[in-house]
Amino acid sequence: MSAVEFILASMLAAATPFLLAALGELVAERSGVMNLGVEGMMALGAALAFIIVHNGGGHFLAFLAAGLAATALSLVFAFVALGFRANQVATGLAIGIFGQGLSALFGKSYEAMTVKSLPKMSIPGLSDLPVIGGLFTQDIVVWLSLIVTLVIGIAFARSKVGLVLRAVGENPKAARAIGYPVIAIRVGAVAFGGLMAGFAGAYASVVYTPLWADGMIAGRGWIAIALVVFGTWLTGRIFLGACLFGAVSLIGLTAQTSGLAIPSQLLSSLPYIVTIVVLGIISSNKRLLKLNGIASLGEPFER
Repeated sequence: MSAVEFILASMLAAATPFLLAALGELVAERSGVMNLGVEGMMALGAALAFIIVHNGGGHFLAFLAAGLAATALSLVFAFVALGFRANQVATGLAIGIFGQGLSALFGKSYEAMTVKSLPKMSIPGLSDLPVIGGLFTQDIVVWLSLIVTLVIGIAFARSKVGLVLRAVGENPKAARAIGYPVIAIRVGAVAFGGLMAGFAGAYASVVYTPLWADGMIAGRGWIAIALVVFGTWLTGRIFLGACLFGAVSLIGLTAQTSGLAIPSQLLSSLPYIVTIVVLGIISSNKRLLKLNGIASLGEPFER
């Protein structure tokens, strides 16, 4: 398999943790809430999912437990940030650190252990195509994440639920004036974001890289948050951004295995370098950010 074929075959799987976490953060931010605790929620979900699979619980149970644990952590964030109107940035950072600490505590005795990943599912005919055939041979979580991406995109564009969520994010006082429970809607959006972050962490530890190592999330949660800005809060662009970062992470891996005389530390930092560069470029386009931005993002709602 050539380097290009390898990158194309593995790109969607590499992009899935970014995509799942970014979609959850997108829903939360569309409601006007900025949750910076995604990294910790992913780490907690990854640890619990690995422990369950390692002890014979199965992947479905692992994803369920990871999602519920991350949801519980997100509700703690919602209780403090929305209930007491605390600063969302500071609260999110505290929850993120707390989640990473819990993951290190729970996963300490499982360090360097491995589990069995999920099998691949191929689309007949398409998976046999030259060069790009690997794109159509993925595990079930990748296929489900693509469906979720499509559903969320359609919901924001055409459903009443999506329009209400956007209204709460743009003008919460007007939304409350016409009878919508702003706080309850935001709590639900934050909980959904936590659920998706837990799924993303579970995928990283029991499917994509089926082993446990402390710190294995390695900044994926932060990249997921950056992806929401990178995609200017649009589902399709977030998906393309996730694929880009997945491909970039694989380019570094391919370069290392090919024996290029490039320091491994530099190759490992490629996704973060790309993140900084892309965010700098996007931030310079004020018109684009103003067009798709959320007016009340990060602002506490006063009843």
